[in-house]
Amino acid sequence: MRIGEVVVTPVAFPDPPLLNSAGVHQPWALRAIVELRGEDGLVGLGETYGDAPHLALLRRAAPAVTGLDPFDTNGLLRRIAGVLGAADAPDRHGLTGGSSPTRTTLKVLGPFETACLDLQGQLTGRPVADLLGGRVRDEVPYAGYLFYRWAAHPAQPGPLPDRDGDPFPEALDAGGIVEQAGQLVEQYGFRSLKLKGGVLPPEEEVEAIRELRAAFPDHPLRLDPNAAWTVETSVRVGERTEGLLEYLEDPTPGIAGMAKVARRVPMPLATNMCVVAPEDLPPGFGARAVGVVLADHHYWGGLRRSAELAAVCRTWGVGVSMHSNSHLGISLAAMTQLGAALPELTYAADTHTPWQGGVDVVAEPLRIAGGAVRVPDRPGLGVRLDPDALARLHENYLRCGVRERDDTAYRARFEPGYRKRRPRW
Repeated sequence: MRIGEVVVTPVAFPDPPLLNSAGVHQPWALRAIVELRGEDGLVGLGETYGDAPHLALLRRAAPAVTGLDPFDTNGLLRRIAGVLGAADAPDRHGLTGGSSPTRTTLKVLGPFETACLDLQGQLTGRPVADLLGGRVRDEVPYAGYLFYRWAAHPAQPGPLPDRDGDPFPEALDAGGIVEQAGQLVEQYGFRSLKLKGGVLPPEEEVEAIRELRAAFPDHPLRLDPNAAWTVETSVRVGERTEGLLEYLEDPTPGIAGMAKVARRVPMPLATNMCVVAPEDLPPGFGARAVGVVLADHHYWGGLRRSAELAAVCRTWGVGVSMHSNSHLGISLAAMTQLGAALPELTYAADTHTPWQGGVDVVAEPLRIAGGAVRVPDRPGLGVRLDPDALARLHENYLRCGVRERDDTAYRARFEPGYRKRRPRW
């Protein structure tokens, strides 16, 4: 079978006003849905970022994928690399680290590789986890992702999403975070909790961790300030949270800064910001800057390269989790298939699924229950596209007016003078 047609569809879906070190989420999150349509009627699915620069690169690469055998993923990389050359599309909001031509190529490769694996699974009658070596677990654990947040998006020109899909109230202090955690644990059964930090002064975020520990004594906790702290602040927080955190994620910018912190704090440091591409592995691991890598198939080049990353982590004695951005059900399915096949997955994976308000492009989204997603037995990724839902979310994209994520500029609209600073404290 050959790939007969490639379709890339940008979509938008409601996103609550979640705060982070760069600013605040805009009312609409952007994604791109990739369909690889086989000559025999099968369709392979991938999902990726929907920002305009990335979307342009996806569309540039798409014609090169037509005619390819979906089992030829080495050929897929050659074709995409040949088309993109030295193209580089930096991440404006900077929450997933730096950029390079290599990393840009891998980001474009990711959804096409995932869609090829989906087709391979359908053609062989096997779940993608089987193609990655076979499942080592039947359920993949996910962590409840906690955010400081506004109650609602401020009134502004342009369409706003319907508030009915957002049941979570304002959370601007420790009490609000504990209340939010209670909602997530009750609804989804999460057994691990992660707080997105870098929003309030570090002392207030430490207090939130202490109150979470009191409220959830058996839940592993993690804190991610997205490089908002200096080395000294990071060390101080690390010392004050000894015994409270399973890991501290990206407290300070860069491999050199992370290495300095790692030598002085009692818990492992995790990253999805300083070790983000193959060229980062020798310096990052050599300096012992990180103890956990948050693999993300969206920018590591797909599922097989993420599995290769996990094997490298095993060699160096580095733990593995998975990073998340605002996403839909194709990404959740891909993460679940990958997590099912990774013996190295030592920590519950991140997910934004609870924040999407039930909106999706797949007909029967995978469910989080008991803090985990059961691995589907269906061939491929185990999910199928809902064409009507895809059309609705594409219409959202056409009318919402958002074409590139910019958390900093959005926050500055309501707080004049606000700017992103790393480190801030």
